[in-house]
Amino acid sequence: MQLKDFFSFSQPTYILFSIEQDCHLKSFVVVMMDSLDCDDYDHDPQSRIKFKRVCVFCGSSSGNRKVFSDAAIDLGNELVERKIDLVYGGGSVGLMGLVSRKVFDGGCHVLGVIPKALLPIEISGSTVGEVKTVMDMHERKAEMARKSDAFIALPGGYGTMEETLEMITWSQLGIHNKPVGLLNVEGYYNSLLALFDNGVKEGFIKPSALHIVVSAPTAKELLEKMEQYIPFNEHVAPHQSWQMEELVGDYQNPP
Repeated sequence: MQLKDFFSFSQPTYILFSIEQDCHLKSFVVVMMDSLDCDDYDHDPQSRIKFKRVCVFCGSSSGNRKVFSDAAIDLGNELVERKIDLVYGGGSVGLMGLVSRKVFDGGCHVLGVIPKALLPIEISGSTVGEVKTVMDMHERKAEMARKSDAFIALPGGYGTMEETLEMITWSQLGIHNKPVGLLNVEGYYNSLLALFDNGVKEGFIKPSALHIVVSAPTAKELLEKMEQYIPFNEHVAPHQSWQMEELVGDYQNPP
């Protein structure tokens, strides 16, 4: 079976995959990044991007301090005030539940993307708004990315950090030009930001790539920064190299 037999999408569509030694597809994640591109930005620093949908990564717990819950509610309020819809992980527990209910109750659309394995009520609680069920975590991230104009990470654990780091990596690779923001509540992400700085110091991260990540201590400040974001343009690979047509051409007749 050829790669093109799997898909029939309009441009722009991007795909990440790994290939077995026999050139058969082992796994793939499709990401339709059709919301923002370089040409969608006015590079005037005074201009602002208008987001329609923002993806929020956050914990399924509320943390040990009330300040984290307050930050999730504050972010929800800011999204409602700007009439921005929410894309998130689909649960109703922890910070996920707080931000999703706030946005939903404020009259904005909420899309929860959740793998089948996490559907049972005892794991994720009842869902909020529209729910899209997917097969696995890879498909979840791809769908959340496809539906969103920007990404924000509230405080969270391994899952939150993994999802956020993948969006940062996709920006570095040239797969998307969407802003990635850290809501650095009470310095929660200070250590992660210091790790990025150390990566630059030790020669593993380009200094210019630090620009990919936007951070601020409050939701209002973070959204204001993200609205003025100028895309990172020193990609590992150009946008064109991620487009479906070229990939199909490269792999439709494997040796």
